[in-house]
Amino acid sequence: MFNGLFQPTHLILILVVVLIIFGPGKLPDVGKAMGKAMRDMRNAFSDDEEGKEGKGKKTEADGVMAAKELKNSNVS
Repeated sequence: MFNGLFQPTHLILILVVVLIIFGPGKLPDVGKAMGKAMRDMRNAFSDDEEGKEGKGKKTEADGVMAAKELKNSNVS
């Protein structure tokens, strides 16, 4: 069904359309923004795969320590 979908002529046509839409001046900015968006998405997925438990436990432990410090400061 998708046999030969990305032929060189298709890619050239896509590049020409992108160049017409954004112009040569904005093309680097568009590429940079797309790269940053892809990197952020990849980082979000990798953070999600690493597990939320490890981060949650650390955050919970930090919260408990902060609560104890607050309690001790109010007692004095």
